Amino acid sequence: MEIAKRSRPGKPSAGGPKRQAENLSQTRREHANEIAEDYVEAIADLVMETGEARVVDLAQRLGVTHVTVNQTIARLQRAGLVTAKPYRAIFLTESGRRLAATCKSRHETVVSFLRALGIPERVAEMDAEGIEHHVSPDTLAAFKAALRNTRG
Repeated sequence: MEIAKRSRPGKPSAGGPKRQAENLSQTRREHANEIAEDYVEAIADLVMETGEARVVDLAQRLGVTHVTVNQTIARLQRAGLVTAKPYRAIFLTESGRRLAATCKSRHETVVSFLRALGIPERVAEMDAEGIEHHVSPDTLAAFKAALRNTRG
């Protein structure tokens, strides 16, 4: 099964190899940001629900292994978003709390917008998980304006 079409020999890709490398690098950065956002949201939710976030709880909530959680938490620590010690709870730093609040607000806006379009709750929640990480500030502002207009 072919995953992606390969360009023909002798035919350069649009923008050339340097442009392609820049695009792929940007995609990897965006993916890393997506993961960080998912983690800080999950940590904030767990802390609110139980008073702490543990590796095992994050692994279960995010559907990943504890090894993956540990690797990601180490990255989030280096980024200044969480504090954690081995075999202890994980907490958000002030920067982590701000990011979590921004992510939660963006998620709620996207879900509300989809629901206003008549999308069922379950589908809106699932779709929002992907959209929320890629929606531009301009589009998010348009969603908010449309929601204000529908509410009167």
